[in-house]
Amino acid sequence: QVQVVESGGGLVQAGGSLRLSCAASGSIYSIDTMGWYRQAPGKQRELVAHITSGGSTNYADSVKGRFTISRDNAKNTVYLQMNSLKPEDTAVYYCNAIIVRDSGYKYLYWGQGTQVTVSS
Repeated sequence: QVQVVESGGGLVQAGGSLRLSCAASGSIYSIDTMGWYRQAPGKQRELVAHITSGGSTNYADSVKGRFTISRDNAKNTVYLQMNSLKPEDTAVYYCNAIIVRDSGYKYLYWGQGTQVTVSS
């Protein structure tokens, strides 16, 4: 079994910062790409950022220069540092991870989501 669990969401004023964490645990051989997505009410889920096992990153244009994704491979954990938050960043943030099992097969796992609310 594999679990992916996010933490760190909450309520913050515009201009503030939050740091999200996402830890994968269980029967894991290795982890490929890890990413953060978000879904605002009435909108589709969208990519925020992702990071490969080698540390290459990709960001949505809307968060470039404000958000930073990083990972600790020893802890199977990915982080999202969010600065200069705006009300339009309000959403449920989801973590995902492409996990390689002992069988050698890769599977995509999602966390349950964490709410981020930015007040104006």
